[in-house]
Amino acid sequence: MRELRVIGVTPDSTHIVCSDTESGTKFRLPADDKLRAAARGDLARFGQIEIETEASMRPRDIQARIRAGASVEQVTAESGMPESKVERFAYPVLLERARAAELAQKAHPVLPDGPAVETLSEIVTAAFTERGHAIEQAEWDAWKDEKGFWVAQLQWRNGHSEIAAHWRYQPDAHGGSVSPLDDPANDLIDPDFGRALRGLATILPAPVETPTPVIEAPVPVEPRPREQVAPTARPAQPALDEYYEQRQVAAGGGTAAIPAVPTPTAPIPAVPAAPAPAAPAAPSPPVAQQEKPVAEEPAPEKPAPKQNRPKRGKAPMPSWEDVLLGVRSSGH
Repeated sequence: MRELRVIGVTPDSTHIVCSDTESGTKFRLPADDKLRAAARGDLARFGQIEIETEASMRPRDIQARIRAGASVEQVTAESGMPESKVERFAYPVLLERARAAELAQKAHPVLPDGPAVETLSEIVTAAFTERGHAIEQAEWDAWKDEKGFWVAQLQWRNGHSEIAAHWRYQPDAHGGSVSPLDDPANDLIDPDFGRALRGLATILPAPVETPTPVIEAPVPVEPRPREQVAPTARPAQPALDEYYEQRQVAAGGGTAAIPAVPTPTAPIPAVPAAPAPAAPAAPSPPVAQQEKPVAEEPAPEKPAPKQNRPKRGKAPMPSWEDVLLGVRSSGH
């Protein structure tokens, strides 16, 4: 090892000029903190400066990144340093973040009508219980934003969704206060705990395209001629016809025309009309004519002509027993 001797400094005072005592060759050394620590004999400062020189990030920068919310893995990937060296500087800051998250849970949320009486941890626990979630599966964290305020974060998983709520924490003498920064944070401190938490929207299957049906032009249909309906024959009235025939035979005249019973045409049943009064009784025929059998009936086409006789009262209506038995009433 050759020995060098200090002979001066450069004009800008950034380097020290040394020379070899044997050959007279000149050398220069940078006048930095490492040289000053070595000149003072400060070995601790000298070792720290050596670490900072070897790494791409200084310890101060590593701690600033960790305090801003970065993880040790992220800082290791950015700096290219071994993870063990990054953890050495990140550990104190991680403890600081955990303490800030603990204080934020004990703070009081700021509601539209003022700070709440319950703490943030109590309100969030009640909201998770009301919605059927486990608060033990949620993770608390905290970091400082670019404005220097602490931001508390609660992160949990709901189905296939990863949800995170954020509050701004401001410490004070009464435990501090937290203000929501996003919709999940507003939902958790909302007194209406019955609403469902936001999650991923349901993905509906794509609609299947169905061919459009072809509408054919209507074919004109020729109207069919209406069929002539033959009039239905009036049902026979054996009981009523027999009654009037016996009545006419008993009166001594020919068979009179039997009054027709009106047939209702409307769908509503009508009350049948009363039977028409019988024709005036004719004078009693001879005995031979009275004993003529009933079976021989004259032709109904030529009714007997009416004789001009004085009008008499209406014939009495026979009783129902006379109609059934086929006898005449006494005295008539």
